[in-house]
Amino acid sequence: MGGRRWRVAGGVFVPTATRGGSRAARPRPEVSTPAHDRILVVANPAAGRPVGRGRPTPVETTATTLRQAGRVVDVAITRGPGEATRLAREAIDRGVRHVVAVGGDGTLHEVLNGLVDPESGQAHAEGIRLGLVSAGSGSDFARTFGLDRAPTVTARHLLHDTTMAIDVGRVRLVGPDGTPGVRAFANVVSVGWPAAVVRRSVALPRSLGALRYVVAGVAAAPAMRTAPVVLDLDHTRRDDPVCSVVVANGQFFGGGLKVAPRALPDDGRLNVQSWETRPVDVLRELPRVRMGEHFDHPGVREWQTTTVTIRPEGDPLPVEADGEFLGTTPATVDLLPGLLHLTI
Repeated sequence: MGGRRWRVAGGVFVPTATRGGSRAARPRPEVSTPAHDRILVVANPAAGRPVGRGRPTPVETTATTLRQAGRVVDVAITRGPGEATRLAREAIDRGVRHVVAVGGDGTLHEVLNGLVDPESGQAHAEGIRLGLVSAGSGSDFARTFGLDRAPTVTARHLLHDTTMAIDVGRVRLVGPDGTPGVRAFANVVSVGWPAAVVRRSVALPRSLGALRYVVAGVAAAPAMRTAPVVLDLDHTRRDDPVCSVVVANGQFFGGGLKVAPRALPDDGRLNVQSWETRPVDVLRELPRVRMGEHFDHPGVREWQTTTVTIRPEGDPLPVEADGEFLGTTPATVDLLPGLLHLTI
């Protein structure tokens, strides 16, 4: 980045000046800044890749934009699953109140779970601000707010004082190890075939981008069948054979599919859909799902609710949230209204 070099210190990228383009100068001591005036930027390694030869990475773009505006920024690059959650929680414990997730929905999911305690339903502190810079293969939650833009654009949004109180979802389920688990989520929980797609997509190259979900969807379709599932909603109980259940806080999933155009992340309600179809029928509907025009399909049902419990009558079904495989049913999903403030 021009006369600036980046070095790694304890998982944090910090800029150091250069002299003559060859040797790194000794970094100048930083004036102590109160933690609540600092911004933590958390990114996964994929989000740290340059968007073009010789160009800065999304992480560098974000940090530079903020620093040039006079903000004090710490940048942390995760090294493995769960680390974004730890980094976010430790920052909040130090007094940081503005945390930015650079990446896709998976990075956002981990950061979110470091900002809130899903078990108690409370944020770890008052006044927490969440920022988003899209740099992942999904970034579907950001699409709901029009924040699925280039990092040069979304980084400037972080300088605004405008925030929006958003609902945070919570899902209780059976974890991969067979024990009860609870997670917060930002965007969408899905059960059945979409969750099987997510589980398969993890093994595919990230270079495929959103195409990973299409490839995984085709691969997962032959093994999935409709299964009898009981849905307990606010004022309704359904018992239907379905291939998937979608519980949405945001409007998009699967790399830009507008699955829940009536979902609003600030209305205190979940948008729930059941698909009484075969996976192959869902694949045929994808062009219409991308436009949010799938509700006239006879196998699609939709409700608005504050909570939903999903109980298959047969074998457990896979569950994912924000593009992360979490475990299996039975699962109960509810909302934590207005728990965080999103910088918009």
